[in-house]
Amino acid sequence: MLSLLITFLIVLIVLGLVWWIVTLIPLPAPLGQIAQVVVVVIGVICLIYLLLGLSGGMGAGPVLLR
Repeated sequence: MLSLLITFLIVLIVLGLVWWIVTLIPLPAPLGQIAQVVVVVIGVICLIYLLLGLSGGMGAGPVLLR
């Protein structure tokens, strides 16, 4: 349980850093929006994976500490 929460915090920090870098770089409008959508989709997939591990779902668990 504790390792899952630590993994969740690490994933949030990394995704926040990537989001900040994507918004900081002056990309053209369509590329910037596509990059932001990709970061959001990856974040949602990681969140679902970690929540499945918390609920005892199929094979999901701490990503970094397994």
